[in-house]
Amino acid sequence: MTTQDVEAIERATIAAVAPRRALEFGGWLMALEPGAIRRAASAVPLRHDVPADPATLDAIERAFAEAGMRPAFRLADAPGLAEVRRALEARGYGCEQPTLVKVGSADALARFTSSPPADLLERPDAGWAAVFTGEGFDPRDGADRVAALSRSPEAAYGAVREGDVTLAVGAVAFGHGWASVHGMRTARARRGEGLAGRVLTALGAAAQARGVERMFLQVEEANHGARSLYRRAGFEARWRYFYWSRPD
Repeated sequence: MTTQDVEAIERATIAAVAPRRALEFGGWLMALEPGAIRRAASAVPLRHDVPADPATLDAIERAFAEAGMRPAFRLADAPGLAEVRRALEARGYGCEQPTLVKVGSADALARFTSSPPADLLERPDAGWAAVFTGEGFDPRDGADRVAALSRSPEAAYGAVREGDVTLAVGAVAFGHGWASVHGMRTARARRGEGLAGRVLTALGAAAQARGVERMFLQVEEANHGARSLYRRAGFEARWRYFYWSRPD
């Protein structure tokens, strides 16, 4: 990935989760949205080679404190950020939740399954939102994600339905030359039926309709089922990141 690609993806990531406040400090982008979505409540470098500037790290920590939030960073494990990682360790931070950034194409996604694609919505409706708080999902996390994705600009929403019941959902957001996949959820009792693939196909078609070919998503490294699905859909890992925070 080029430096420009990294910056575009990081800016598109923050835009998609739509924090109500964002700041920039010395090559870092901060999202200041209290809640369960860690991407919306952390600071991320816009390049994979920013220096470990103490004044910048101080300013980021101060901005979190002024917002009444716990300082948090989202750092790729790229060699060019090794000094930053060491600086955070010296400040008492530890890392967790390894997550992969994966890149694919709208063309491959739109052809992913021969089953009927999901419905596309301009705005999320009650059925779409209800999947996030259904059995097996954390209700607070789900409510935060519905609120954030509902604010996301230039987004489209996929939903697989049977009658009045929504079974699987996802969203695609557009910005900075990329289309990004978010909020993939399938009702617990209906997993393994290919419903997520139908959602992905619809999201790929939505990107094609807007003339956006490059797509990305983010998936926790431990989520092997989702990683397998995205691999089959043509997504390939480009980098891994961790969240950095201090112990409670």
